[in-house]
Amino acid sequence: MTAPKALVLRTAGINCDAETVRALNGAGAEADLLHVSKMVAEPGRFDDYRILVVPGGFSHGDDVAAGRILSTELIHDLSGELQSFVDRGGLVLGICNGFQVLLETGLLDGSAGRRAERSIALYDNASMKFECRWVHLQAQETACPWLVPGEVWPVPVAHAEGRFAVRDAATLAGLYERGQVALKYVTKDGGAPSYPEDPNGAVDHIAGICDPTGRVLGLMPHPERNLLPWNHPQWTRLGERAAGEGALFFERLVDVARGATVTT
Repeated sequence: MTAPKALVLRTAGINCDAETVRALNGAGAEADLLHVSKMVAEPGRFDDYRILVVPGGFSHGDDVAAGRILSTELIHDLSGELQSFVDRGGLVLGICNGFQVLLETGLLDGSAGRRAERSIALYDNASMKFECRWVHLQAQETACPWLVPGEVWPVPVAHAEGRFAVRDAATLAGLYERGQVALKYVTKDGGAPSYPEDPNGAVDHIAGICDPTGRVLGLMPHPERNLLPWNHPQWTRLGERAAGEGALFFERLVDVARGATVTT
């Protein structure tokens, strides 16, 4: 079976690009790492890919606001191409800074390419400090086709502006109704967390959301940093594991890009 092609975008300040390429290639994709300026110069290249990933880091130093400059570049130069990519069935993943970028572009809330008042945002962590630790995620009943609802898995976080917030209760209810709440912070046993299990104080402990189609997913934690059994600091206590749980996350993404249906 032909390996689906994946595009990993990079720009100044992105620092998780190599790990993301490794994760995609290990999952069976054929990943290219390209600077955003290359895609601006040759926007037709989007047609070559089934997966697009905006990786983590601090694009442009997070000057102005986290992800703001890169998202402005994408809105100005590539908004039509990005929306067309999603409309034709492409899968988009934004990790940490990439989540911040996707949210700013409007791809997650349907406001891409039009002026609209924002109803969701990522703010400073409630602790008002950079949080770098391992947490647990639980996949929700979601439109995202490569997540398995109820599954709990460990993953690291590393961010200062990851607190998911909504404008009002109606906005939050709409996210649930459309299956957009994709991932939540939980305890190791799947229970309701407190700090530091929820590292940033997100509303309803939300760690990641998708767009209504399920094809665009953004999350604050870093699955690309949990690919090998010994990536976890307590790996000797976790029992037999053939790979880190993040590897399965990317394998399922690639399977969906091939047209497969993900099951447990």
